[in-house]
Amino acid sequence: MTPLQQEAVLLEAHRWLNTPYVRQAAVLGAGVDCIMLLACVYYAAGIVPWIDPRPYPSDWMLHRSEERYLAGLEQHAEAVDGGPQPADIVTFRFGRTYSHAAIVIAWPTIVHAYEPARCVTLDSANSAALGPRIGPVYRVTAGGVA
Repeated sequence: MTPLQQEAVLLEAHRWLNTPYVRQAAVLGAGVDCIMLLACVYYAAGIVPWIDPRPYPSDWMLHRSEERYLAGLEQHAEAVDGGPQPADIVTFRFGRTYSHAAIVIAWPTIVHAYEPARCVTLDSANSAALGPRIGPVYRVTAGGVA
Protein backbone atom coordinates (compact mmCIF):
# COMPACT_ATOMS: atom_id res chain seq x y z
CA MET A 1 0.00 0.00 0.00
CA THR A 2 1.38 3.41 -0.92
CA PRO A 3 1.62 6.26 1.61
CA LEU A 4 -1.31 7.98 -0.15
CA GLN A 5 -3.42 4.84 0.14
CA GLN A 6 -2.48 4.50 3.82
CA GLU A 7 -3.56 8.10 4.40
CA ALA A 8 -6.87 7.48 2.61
CA VAL A 9 -7.53 4.49 4.90
CA LEU A 10 -6.69 6.48 8.04
CA LEU A 11 -8.88 9.42 7.03
CA GLU A 12 -11.80 7.13 6.22
CA ALA A 13 -11.38 5.20 9.46
CA HIS A 14 -11.57 8.47 11.41
CA ARG A 15 -14.80 9.41 9.59
CA TRP A 16 -16.45 6.33 11.15
CA LEU A 17 -15.61 7.29 14.74
CA ASN A 18 -18.65 7.29 17.05
CA THR A 19 -20.77 5.32 14.56
CA PRO A 20 -22.89 3.01 16.76
CA TYR A 21 -21.99 -0.66 16.97
CA VAL A 22 -24.74 -2.56 15.14
CA ARG A 23 -24.19 -6.15 14.04
CA GLN A 24 -24.06 -6.64 10.29
CA ALA A 25 -24.76 -2.97 9.56
CA ALA A 26 -22.68 -0.82 7.22
CA VAL A 27 -24.00 2.75 7.36
CA LEU A 28 -21.71 5.63 8.33
CA GLY A 29 -23.10 7.37 11.41
CA ALA A 30 -25.91 4.84 11.85
CA GLY A 31 -24.30 1.46 12.51
CA VAL A 32 -21.45 -0.91 11.74
CA ASP A 33 -19.68 -3.93 13.23
CA CYS A 34 -15.98 -4.77 13.11
CA ILE A 35 -15.90 -6.76 9.87
CA MET A 36 -18.17 -4.36 8.01
CA LEU A 37 -16.05 -1.42 9.22
CA LEU A 38 -13.08 -2.98 7.44
CA ALA A 39 -15.11 -3.59 4.29
CA CYS A 40 -16.46 -0.03 4.26
CA VAL A 41 -13.19 1.73 5.06
CA TYR A 42 -10.98 -0.09 2.55
CA TYR A 43 -13.67 0.20 -0.14
CA ALA A 44 -14.22 3.93 0.41
CA ALA A 45 -10.45 4.47 0.39
CA GLY A 46 -10.31 2.83 -3.05
CA ILE A 47 -8.17 -0.10 -1.92
CA VAL A 48 -10.54 -3.03 -2.52
CA PRO A 49 -13.78 -3.68 -4.41
CA TRP A 50 -16.95 -3.90 -2.35
CA ILE A 51 -16.81 -6.96 -0.08
CA ASP A 52 -19.92 -8.14 1.75
CA PRO A 53 -19.49 -11.21 3.96
CA ARG A 54 -23.04 -11.00 5.37
CA PRO A 55 -24.92 -12.81 6.68
CA TYR A 56 -22.82 -14.38 9.40
CA PRO A 57 -23.82 -15.75 12.81
CA SER A 58 -22.89 -13.41 15.66
CA ASP A 59 -21.69 -16.19 17.96
CA TRP A 60 -19.89 -18.54 15.56
CA MET A 61 -16.54 -18.03 17.35
CA LEU A 62 -17.96 -19.49 20.55
CA HIS A 63 -18.89 -22.84 19.05
CA ARG A 64 -16.41 -23.50 16.25
CA SER A 65 -12.65 -23.78 15.92
CA GLU A 66 -12.55 -22.93 12.21
CA GLU A 67 -10.74 -19.62 11.62
CA ARG A 68 -13.49 -18.10 9.46
CA TYR A 69 -12.49 -14.49 10.17
CA LEU A 70 -8.86 -15.07 9.21
CA ALA A 71 -9.88 -17.03 6.12
CA GLY A 72 -11.94 -14.07 4.96
CA LEU A 73 -9.12 -11.60 5.63
CA GLU A 74 -6.65 -13.79 3.77
CA GLN A 75 -8.73 -13.46 0.61
CA HIS A 76 -7.89 -9.74 0.55
CA ALA A 77 -4.74 -9.31 2.62
CA GLU A 78 -1.54 -11.02 3.61
CA ALA A 79 -0.11 -11.65 7.05
CA VAL A 80 2.91 -9.49 7.80
CA ASP A 81 5.88 -9.90 10.10
CA GLY A 82 7.37 -7.06 12.08
CA GLY A 83 5.62 -4.14 13.70
CA PRO A 84 2.16 -3.09 12.54
CA GLN A 85 2.15 -0.13 10.17
CA PRO A 86 -0.56 2.50 9.64
CA ALA A 87 -3.57 1.05 7.76
CA ASP A 88 -2.65 -2.54 8.67
CA ILE A 89 -5.30 -4.76 10.26
CA VAL A 90 -4.67 -6.31 13.66
CA THR A 91 -6.75 -9.29 14.75
CA PHE A 92 -7.90 -10.38 18.20
CA ARG A 93 -9.02 -13.71 19.60
CA PHE A 94 -12.45 -13.77 21.23
CA GLY A 95 -13.99 -17.11 22.02
CA ARG A 96 -12.24 -20.00 20.30
CA THR A 97 -10.98 -18.13 17.23
CA TYR A 98 -9.75 -14.81 15.91
CA SER A 99 -13.05 -13.00 15.50
CA HIS A 100 -12.32 -9.28 15.85
CA ALA A 101 -10.13 -6.84 13.97
CA ALA A 102 -9.10 -3.21 14.00
CA ILE A 103 -7.35 -0.73 11.74
CA VAL A 104 -3.94 0.40 12.95
CA ILE A 105 -3.58 4.19 13.11
CA ALA A 106 -0.11 4.41 14.71
CA TRP A 107 0.80 1.41 16.84
CA PRO A 108 -0.70 0.71 19.33
CA THR A 109 -3.54 3.15 18.48
CA ILE A 110 -6.36 1.47 16.57
CA VAL A 111 -9.85 2.24 15.27
CA HIS A 112 -12.43 -0.50 15.64
CA ALA A 113 -16.14 -1.13 15.96
CA TYR A 114 -16.19 -2.51 19.48
CA GLU A 115 -19.32 -3.91 21.03
CA PRO A 116 -18.32 -3.11 24.65
CA ALA A 117 -17.82 0.55 23.63
CA ARG A 118 -21.10 0.41 21.65
CA CYS A 119 -19.47 2.36 18.80
CA VAL A 120 -16.47 2.83 16.53
CA THR A 121 -13.73 4.08 18.80
CA LEU A 122 -10.06 4.90 19.08
CA ASP A 123 -8.39 2.44 21.42
CA SER A 124 -5.06 0.94 22.40
CA ALA A 125 -4.33 -2.53 21.09
CA ASN A 126 -2.30 -2.99 24.26
CA SER A 127 -5.22 -2.27 26.61
CA ALA A 128 -6.03 -4.77 29.33
CA ALA A 129 -9.10 -5.94 27.37
CA LEU A 130 -7.35 -6.33 24.00
CA GLY A 131 -3.63 -6.81 24.57
CA PRO A 132 -3.78 -10.46 25.67
CA ARG A 133 -5.97 -11.25 22.64
CA ILE A 134 -3.71 -9.83 19.88
CA GLY A 135 -3.27 -12.09 16.88
CA PRO A 136 -1.84 -11.89 13.39
CA VAL A 137 -1.45 -8.56 11.58
CA TYR A 138 -2.52 -8.24 7.95
CA ARG A 139 -1.82 -5.79 5.15
CA VAL A 140 -4.38 -5.22 2.42
CA THR A 141 -2.80 -4.82 -1.00
CA ALA A 142 -4.14 -2.60 -3.78
CA GLY A 143 -7.02 -4.45 -5.38
CA GLY A 144 -7.36 -6.62 -2.31
CA VAL A 145 -5.33 -9.44 -3.79
CA ALA A 146 -2.70 -10.76 -1.41
